[in-house]
Amino acid sequence: MNRDIQQFKAEFFKALAHPMRIRILEVLCEGDKNVNELQSILGSEGSAVSQQLAVLRNKNVVNGTKDGTSVIYSLRDPLIKDLLGVTRQIFDNHLVDAISLLETIRNE
Repeated sequence: MNRDIQQFKAEFFKALAHPMRIRILEVLCEGDKNVNELQSILGSEGSAVSQQLAVLRNKNVVNGTKDGTSVIYSLRDPLIKDLLGVTRQIFDNHLVDAISLLETIRNE
């Protein structure tokens, strides 16, 4: 595999490597939001949300579009929604494996 692609993937996944950034992306999967809306939905202070949005913006994961005095954030690529869905499926698979192992241990 081309090193440039590997580097892109590594940087992309680094951008996702924070629970609040993942939650922001999950919210943006439902539709575009401004910082105040994100802050309200996430139950977090604006500076924390803004800081995480800056990381996502700098890594080209989200777009910010000026709307008067607000900035409206959106997913840069709609495939991010699919990626988060696949990640959920992988989590579910690991959970199913852990439950199966636990049942096996209990039945011994």
